[in-house]
Amino acid sequence: MQLFFNPNIDEQTESFSFDKEESKHIIKVLRKKDGDILFVTNGAGFIFECEITLASDNKCTVKINTFEKKETPKFHLHLAVAPTKMNDRYEWFLEKATEIGIQEITPIICDRSERKVINKDRFDKIILSALKQCNEAFLPKLNNAITFKEFIKQQKNGNLLIAHCEETDKKTLKSVLKPNEDITLLIGPEGDFSIKEITLALENNYIPVSLGNTRLRTETAAVVACHSVVFFNE
Repeated sequence: MQLFFNPNIDEQTESFSFDKEESKHIIKVLRKKDGDILFVTNGAGFIFECEITLASDNKCTVKINTFEKKETPKFHLHLAVAPTKMNDRYEWFLEKATEIGIQEITPIICDRSERKVINKDRFDKIILSALKQCNEAFLPKLNNAITFKEFIKQQKNGNLLIAHCEETDKKTLKSVLKPNEDITLLIGPEGDFSIKEITLALENNYIPVSLGNTRLRTETAAVVACHSVVFFNE
């Protein structure tokens, strides 16, 4: 199944048109024609089966025949991950986390961050591409970049966790997980969180956790954490 995306449709929608870029791709590249079936998600859990009624490469129009509502995950996984020095590594994380089933991502700027500016539009496109590629129905939310200190001040519910490499008392991630529980997990930059940041997190009720016995790259740690939480909740 090849999946398309339109965030503006819901179960009340009867027909709609794709924008010019998507229409050109559908008609010119995929060579779809009147009567052909397309599958579309709105990123909010719905998969729509649609039939082309106007095969125009400027404004491909479809009518919705049926739709399916996927079950909403019973937990919410929010990873706050420092941007990596090399953009492609963070982009890899975004792609894989979307495929695995993350719900929310926040880039956090830390004391030791080597990259402090992100291209959110590009990151959004990578997440959307991964969503369509793996036929997922829930589009992860990508927040604007924020400083570590600002992120910590925000009110959050559920299990608050911080993964760091300092030789202090830490619990394993598996040992602190509970079924269907919301989780916010912090993962630092290549140089790890500073002592000041770790202390601030602990003062705000974050629990220090370990992701294993080996030292992981930022993007690897994020993917490992994402998979661990999703797998635990299956």
